Order: sequence, then C-alpha cells, then structure tokens
Amino acid sequence: MPHHPFRFGVNVYGAKSREEWIAKAQKIEALRYDTFFVADHSHTFPPIAGMMAAAAATTTVHIGSNVLANDFRYPVILGRELAAVDVFSNGRLIFGLGTGFYRPDYDKSGIPFAAPGVRVSRLEEAVHIIKGIFTTDPFSFAGKYYTVQNVSIEPMPLQQPHPPLLLGGGSPRILAIAAREADIVSFNIRTTPEGGFDTNSISPEATAEKVAWVKQAAGDRFDDLEFSLLAMYIAITNDRVGAAEQMVDGWNKAGVSVNADQILASPHTLMGTVDEIVADVQNLRERYGFSFVVVNENTIDDFAPVVERLAGT
Repeated sequence: MPHHPFRFGVNVYGAKSREEWIAKAQKIEALRYDTFFVADHSHTFPPIAGMMAAAAATTTVHIGSNVLANDFRYPVILGRELAAVDVFSNGRLIFGLGTGFYRPDYDKSGIPFAAPGVRVSRLEEAVHIIKGIFTTDPFSFAGKYYTVQNVSIEPMPLQQPHPPLLLGGGSPRILAIAAREADIVSFNIRTTPEGGFDTNSISPEATAEKVAWVKQAAGDRFDDLEFSLLAMYIAITNDRVGAAEQMVDGWNKAGVSVNADQILASPHTLMGTVDEIVADVQNLRERYGFSFVVVNENTIDDFAPVVERLAGT
C-alpha cells in the first residue's frame, strides 16, 4: 500500500469560555498535531464558530470538521460558510462531512431521523453540490433531495479545486462514496440504523474488509487517498490488559457489549508504553495504510510523545 507521511489530529468537543477554546487550539498547534477537528453534535461546541475562532488563534495547524452532519445544514449554505473558513484560515480548512447518525441530536432538535439509506443518499448529493459550487461558477444541480440553480459564491475557497474533503464511516456504501469523492477516507466504527455502534466492526478483520471495500471502489484513485483512523481509546501504560479491562467496564456500563480481547486487537485502540504505541501506529500504516491518526482531546498530552516521534515521517 502507498505510504503517506504520518500526521495526527485532535477531536475537540467543547469549552466553557473563549479563552479555554483558544488555549486548546494553541496547545494542539504547539504539540505538533496537524489538525484541530471540531465535532457536530447537540452537546458539542458550535462547529463553524469554533473553526473560525481556532483559525484566528493559530497560524499553521489545519482546521477541520470531523464531521459536520449533512442533515443539519443545507449544502449551498454550508458550502458558503466553509469557503469563508478556508479564506479566513489562509487555506487551512479540511472539510469533513457525514450523514448525521446520533439519534439524540435528532430527537432534541426535532429534525426527522430518516433511514440510513436516505441519509447516505442525501450526503452523496450534498457532496456533489458543495464540490460543485467550489469549482464551477455558476453551478446547477438537480437531484432527488436537492435542486440548486445558477449558484455563485463569494469568496471562493483558497484551496483549489476545493479544500481537502474527508468522508468515511464503517459501511460498504459510505466508504465507496468516500473512495470515489474524498481526499481523506476516515475509517470508523460502523453505526446501527438506530444510531448506536456495532462493536463487531472494530476488529482487525472488519477493518481489513473496509479497506478492501475502498480499494474496490476507488480504482485509479486508490494510491492518492489518505487513510484516517479514529483512535477512540488511548492509554499510556505498562499494563495493556488492565487498560483494556477498564475500557470494557466503561463500555458495558454504557450498554455496549465488548470484551477485553476485542479491545486489545482493535486498530481503534492504542494501549501500552510509548514505544509499543509507536510500533503499533507504524504497523497500522504497514497493514492498512492508516497514516492520519485522530485522537480525542482528553488524550493529547499522553499521546504527544508519539506525535513527536512520528509526525511527518
């Protein structure tokens, strides 16, 4: 598989003040993480405003969405906002888009929670529209869910033909769309139609199957794609088994059935000493092609030595 240089991103979920949000962005930049990612849920910091604030407080770190929920915004309006973020960040935007999957977001906001196939179809049309308005002036599109006519936006994004697009998930169809349309393919736990998680999809075998789906759909694009992985749990420890058992306890209390063997084998969990995790991350690139590893904000200090050793290599 092609080897892209390692880079690392951080999912940032919230802050109680302007100062706290800015401090997080500046710390992530100082620790050599590549990307400050925002999430898009009813309980997280408002993403577009958060991206702009992080961009204004930093100079080199990329500003990304991981991911914006398509169901929460109309594609033309979202595209205009993202183009402005790219301009005001001086071309540092990474644009991640997803269907929306978390049922409480829909229930709280009153947005109808459509079947997975409908949400994926809307996402696919939205990707065509947003990429279209970034590259064609004026742009028109007629689909099943969206129709736009003679759209022109100003300003256009600085990055051309468009800012890097991140798409992904854990199911065949969404990964096939990502393979055809994205610059960065994000491999995640498969979600259920009800908005939960399928823990069977965290295994090495399931991960290899996901990569195979992408390879089949990507065709000639495959070597150019950058593969991203969410490391959902990180523990710097001399007791990998104990760390896995602690994670199992937390998941089981949350109603998710998983065991320690599944946790230890999963590419989505990184547990051990710094040396062991460095070796594990290198193996993830060798085995699956993952070069863009994303962690959650509560682990940025623990994971920083890994970033220091591997970023850019």
